[in-house]
Amino acid sequence: MPEPQDDPLLKSSRREAVVCAVVWLIATIYSVGYSYLFGYGRAAESLTFVLGFPDWIFWGLVTPWVACTVFSCWFCLFFMTDEVLEDDPSASTPES
Repeated sequence: MPEPQDDPLLKSSRREAVVCAVVWLIATIYSVGYSYLFGYGRAAESLTFVLGFPDWIFWGLVTPWVACTVFSCWFCLFFMTDEVLEDDPSASTPES
């Protein structure tokens, strides 16, 4: 018995979900890791400021948020695809 083919809509949805999950995981690991390594247990005298933010906040939170915003715009405009939604033949009722 042949295996049923996945719907193209399902394939593209899975692909987009995997990309989003991977980007989220990378951003989370980077933000938490950077903030932990460079933000905790640090003397107040060693703080420097970048655009008014403490350096570890700027590089650990602001930068990834900006990068994720840019990625989201690219993802929505160029990566996501529209799929044609076809009528399901098994859902239609025969005309009398």
